[in-house]
Amino acid sequence: MSDPTPRRSGRWSEWHEKFVVEERSLPASARRRLYITAAVLAVVGLTVFLILLVAVATHTGAQRWDQPVEDWFDAQRSKEATGFMIVLAIIFGPIAMPVIVLVVVVVWTVMARHIWRPFLLAVGMLTGVLLAGALAPLVRHPRPPVAEMLFGPDHSFSFPSGHVLGTSDFLLILAFLLASRRQRPWFTVTVFALAIAGIVLQVYSRLYLGYHWITDTSASVALSLVVLGGIIALDTVRTVRVDGEKVDGDLSQKQVHGT
Repeated sequence: MSDPTPRRSGRWSEWHEKFVVEERSLPASARRRLYITAAVLAVVGLTVFLILLVAVATHTGAQRWDQPVEDWFDAQRSKEATGFMIVLAIIFGPIAMPVIVLVVVVVWTVMARHIWRPFLLAVGMLTGVLLAGALAPLVRHPRPPVAEMLFGPDHSFSFPSGHVLGTSDFLLILAFLLASRRQRPWFTVTVFALAIAGIVLQVYSRLYLGYHWITDTSASVALSLVVLGGIIALDTVRTVRVDGEKVDGDLSQKQVHGT
């Protein structure tokens, strides 16, 4: 009878390797740019969010644009456009969106050599859910009138928009996690352009359907920049090694590209 120990050892080694954080080698200047990018995104996002929060709380500043923008979107309504906007609301809504994220994370985890990036995506999405859930009852910003809502009444609070925050987190974090490993300018531009287009469509959908004010959706995008900045910083500090830098661990001398 053959000894099963080597097989178990091999399986353990395979799963251990799966959970070992991937490491990648970059020049010191590239790592510095990643940290600067993370800091700029976090600072800009937090600043914009706080400005909008103060405006909503005091009914001043940018909050004065809420009604004129809502009136403009009301004037753009048509039967065809409404159907498309409802589809977007369903896809990026509280039922379909978690399913999409779960499928992406599970499939990526199974296919990838390491689970670090799908794990980061899950962390970023959970952070967005917690932020939206915690802020809405604190700010207590009312939605537009129920009569203007085109996909059923919603009596929950409006600030920030959970739909937009979830969409922004998912698309921006996914774009970064893919582009950061490819290191190809054309690919980076493409995935972030697609991410931005998706976010703009979702913002348009929430305003068009009458469920949010422009301050709500703008605040969500700003919060998403903060989350993205945190993800970039965490990924950089944990995976990026400067060329020639000595690092402890089995992966210290090799660059792993992953799936």
